[in-house]
Amino acid sequence: MNPELQEKGEIKDLKKSKDSFRAFPLAAITGHSLLKLSLLLAAVDPNLGGVIIAGGRGTGKSVLARGLHTLLPPIEVLDNESILEKLTLINSNSSLRPIGRNLDPDKPEEWDFSNNKLLEEVFGSDYLNKVEEIPKKVREAPFIQVPIGITEDRLVGSIDVAASLSTGEQVFQPGILAEAHRGVLYVDDINLLDDGIVNLILEATGREKNNIERDGLSLTHPCKSLLIATYNPEEGALRDHVLDRFAIVLSADQSIDNAQRVEITKSVLSHAENNIKFSEKWSEESDNLSTQLILARQWLKDVKITKEQITYLVNEALRGGVEGHRSELFAVKVAKANAALRGDENVNSEDLKVAVRLVILPRAMQIPPEDDDIQPPPPEDQTPPPPPQSNNEESEPEASENDNEQDQEQEEDNSDGEEESTPEIPEEFILDPEACMVDPDLLLFSSAKAKAGNSGSRSVIFSDSRGRYVKPIIPRGKVKRIAVDATLRAAAPYQKSRRLRNPNKSIVIEENDFRAKLLQKKAGALVIFLVDASGSMALNRMQSAKGAVIRLLTEAYENRDEVALIPFRGNQAEVLLPPTRSITAAKRRLETMPCGGGSPLAHGLTQSAKVAKNALSTGDIGQVIVVGITDGRGNVPLGLSLGQNEVEENENTNANLKQEVLDIAAKYPMLGIKLLIIDTERKFIASGFGKELAEAAQGKYVQLPKATDKAIAAMALNAINEL
Repeated sequence: MNPELQEKGEIKDLKKSKDSFRAFPLAAITGHSLLKLSLLLAAVDPNLGGVIIAGGRGTGKSVLARGLHTLLPPIEVLDNESILEKLTLINSNSSLRPIGRNLDPDKPEEWDFSNNKLLEEVFGSDYLNKVEEIPKKVREAPFIQVPIGITEDRLVGSIDVAASLSTGEQVFQPGILAEAHRGVLYVDDINLLDDGIVNLILEATGREKNNIERDGLSLTHPCKSLLIATYNPEEGALRDHVLDRFAIVLSADQSIDNAQRVEITKSVLSHAENNIKFSEKWSEESDNLSTQLILARQWLKDVKITKEQITYLVNEALRGGVEGHRSELFAVKVAKANAALRGDENVNSEDLKVAVRLVILPRAMQIPPEDDDIQPPPPEDQTPPPPPQSNNEESEPEASENDNEQDQEQEEDNSDGEEESTPEIPEEFILDPEACMVDPDLLLFSSAKAKAGNSGSRSVIFSDSRGRYVKPIIPRGKVKRIAVDATLRAAAPYQKSRRLRNPNKSIVIEENDFRAKLLQKKAGALVIFLVDASGSMALNRMQSAKGAVIRLLTEAYENRDEVALIPFRGNQAEVLLPPTRSITAAKRRLETMPCGGGSPLAHGLTQSAKVAKNALSTGDIGQVIVVGITDGRGNVPLGLSLGQNEVEENENTNANLKQEVLDIAAKYPMLGIKLLIIDTERKFIASGFGKELAEAAQGKYVQLPKATDKAIAAMALNAINEL
């Protein structure tokens, strides 16, 4: 940072301008020591790889991210507005616009092509020799939050329609990735974002630059941002690929006592009442952290790590069964950042332990021991317990005086070699390949992740008529929904020449300019209960199936799921309950329970396939799961169910019936239908054909002799996420 700017008091004035509202100070947050350390390390080295915080509702995830932003020092940037004003005086018709934002005046090598052209136009070809003449300004480090409904063009940037229409040339409008350069890019509820948007964010922040290849543009600008993301596992799981791209992944769930909860409540109320006064109360601690952060950034470039220390981190990753190489790469950066935060230019064993704890342990595949009584090993410098006291009271003063003298002598002897007391490499490995001790905070994260499972992995459907506008596309055939913004962007660069041919029109749109909207909507699932209503157990099967239908319908609205019921008995299968989300309609249809007779399993599978095909063709259903509650014993051929002549029985009839059912089930994967067979027969009398049936359809087989409505509903929900 330029010292002259500090002398002018510009930074001081900048801080005063922020007095209208101050975020909750990081130093005032109760607990979360691991997370606060992780955020500080990420701030020391913004290239570290980002931090992602998992946690339930109200655990302070957003407060932690915004609290870190209060510690970041102001940045000196190129004053794009002043440069544009100078350009206007020189050439008012110029279409040059700066692409990069928050560019560092001291690093011309990072300036993008458009900014270099702009500076050359204003200050001449030797503008690099006139750095002192280039306008600069000091501003706070940006804190940019990515909205959940953000579109691709707003994220990466697109053509500025208004500027392009006025100049007749393509003018680029930077997106959020450009605005977050040299600041914090905060992604709240990252698991609710579109997968394509998340991939773009990870790609740009990982490469530290944003490549734009769209709308006829081919541009690049720097994007060195501190990436912080949060998500609630209860609202849906996050892809393992996304988690692996972050250097540090921890949980915000913590075990706190009543006193800490009272302290948190008082702090929040005090901050809400007067945030300025509350921030001033913690100003000393915040200033210390901010100063430590600034110094650590300066020291980071001088921090060294030895080959033996890197070998230790690699061995820890191997002992933990970590996949890939990102763990050791991130761990090296974390160890160096922690050394810089301590003010040391050499990495020691404590830095390596921090790196293992924050980076490698959350990625470890080893299962921790279940013994709750296991205690962590004592610190290396732990002194042995004091000897038992003597019963002679008169000898106690002399003994205590001798002990004090020995302690003073030891302290004097160790004072000179205090810096050498910490070894470069830990004496023991933290991870045990057979059973590793895992930090309680990490266990909380693991349990939350396991609890969430794949509950959020719902598919989406792309459409051109209904849904949320995702991005524009070049239409094929007739355009149902015109993307006005993209159409104007496509037509804007050609308006100057078109106006010459059509002087009476202000905007000329041609057929090649039209862009269509690609819409995306949440895809529901259809669960078809195919119930064997034949035999003595039919009544129990139907009761359980009906209960499962009602249970699933109570949760169907949020996920847009539908439920259908097809019992098969006699010679045919009947669609007793067509696909619906209405609990009232389901109860009315399920009042009748036809039972008894033959077992037309083949016709039941055929009817289920027809219902599934019709549901998939509507565009509202993304996947279909057929839950067959049966033992797999079908005794009615499909021809008889379809009204054909009765089939003559012979010695191969049973084999033919079995093969007919398997052939129908084998077509399910090609139709995009998933099959779950719940065998209600006891294990010692089960025929085993239900398992063959599930394997033929590449589905899943479960044996539940006492299939309750709750168990069936749970199995159906698991099938939606797993099959």
